[in-house]
Formats: sequence, structure tokens, C-alpha cells
Amino acid sequence: MSKSLPRVRACWLGSVPYRDAWDLQATLVRELREGAGEDTLLLLEHPHVFTMGKAASAADILWDEDERARRGVEVVWSDRGGEATYHGPGQLVGYPVIDLARLDVSIPDYIGGLERSLITYLGELGIDAVPGEPGLTGVWRNGEKLAAIGIKLNRSVVSHGLALNLTTDLTYFDGIVPCGHAELRPTSVQAITGKRIETESAAPSYASSFAAEFGVELRWVDPETVRATRRVSPEGTPVRS
Repeated sequence: MSKSLPRVRACWLGSVPYRDAWDLQATLVRELREGAGEDTLLLLEHPHVFTMGKAASAADILWDEDERARRGVEVVWSDRGGEATYHGPGQLVGYPVIDLARLDVSIPDYIGGLERSLITYLGELGIDAVPGEPGLTGVWRNGEKLAAIGIKLNRSVVSHGLALNLTTDLTYFDGIVPCGHAELRPTSVQAITGKRIETESAAPSYASSFAAEFGVELRWVDPETVRATRRVSPEGTPVRS
């Protein structure tokens, strides 16, 4: 008899403010650590926000308060690893909240798996992408960044995750030093192919790549099933990526 695959519930949350998604992840992490939760893949997009990881500094924000207000950009100092990045409409965000011990996956293998899952999905769109050079996580094409990865580890439970530029307005990256590298530029699926792929339609296709990469079975659930958790303050140990 073949062994059944580990199960991960997945849901599309739509557009979610960054702090709300952060609080939701913290609750899911706590439940997993207490043995009462489920491994979960959250798929969503954010309103305009600059998120500052544990390695970020105020100097990484290039737009002043007036310019950020004009463009409707929030700034949030986050507990994820990494430096400054941008999230916004047209960007598919994935937050796997998973106990890696259940999957018997190390942190380096997990980050590499996230990169490979994105590369597989982009290959289906006709885009030849590659992982970053040493010290540059994420997914790249011709020296331009298509997807960012930044995670947090709380014992064996990971949260935060990935952000893939689909139809993202790339001018918003001008407001920060992205991931600590001012010389590196972002790109998007739309900029490369001319095709407009909406985040909601991309979510299940990417999720299939995630499931295949990590050898799990997805169980899609109503977002209210996941949202019906109480809010808690984030805690844990950041992992730089």
C-alpha cells in the first residue's frame, strides 16, 4: 500500500492588509506549536506596503512620508528575515505556515524548494527563471528579480514566505533599497511576457507547483475557516533569507 502524502490546507484570502496577515500567521504558528493546528498555505495579495525585515534599516526607505502618503504606502517593521521589500496589488504572496519537522525538510532545503516551486510555475508561463546567486535568495531572470523570499522560523514552524511579481507596478520599488541591493532591479511576469495574469487565477496554479515540490496533498478550504482564529502578537525567531 502506498504511503499517503502529508496534507496541507490551502486558501485564497484576496487582498489582505499586511498586519492582518501577520497576525493570522502568528495564530497559525502558535496552534501548530501547541499541536492543535494544521499546516496551511495562505495565498493573497497586499495593499501597497513596504515591509522591513530584521536586517533592514531606516536608510532603506527612500521616499519621505509625504511621498508615501501620496502613493498610499504603509511601512511595517516585520519579524521576518531579510531587509526591505515592497508588496502591493498584482503581486502573488504565499505564506506557508508549516511544521517542517512533519515534512522532514531542513531550512536550506525549504528555501530552495520555494525557489524551485516558483521556477516550475514560471516555466509553465514560458519564463526561464533561475534561483539567485549565493547570498541572493529569490527567483531571477537576466539579473532582474521576479520573486522575493523571506521567512521566519519558530522552532520547527515556518511562516512568511514568497512574493511573485505578476502585474506589479514596479515603480513602487523605487521607494526602497530592495533587499539591501540598490543596483538590482525587479521585473514582473507582465513586463517579460506582456500577459496580464491576475493573482487570484495564479494562486491555484502556483499552489500545485508548491504541492509537487514538497510532496504534499492540498486541501482547499473556505477563507473564513482560516480567518476564524483569534488575533495574537507575533513571536519567535527570525531567519534571514
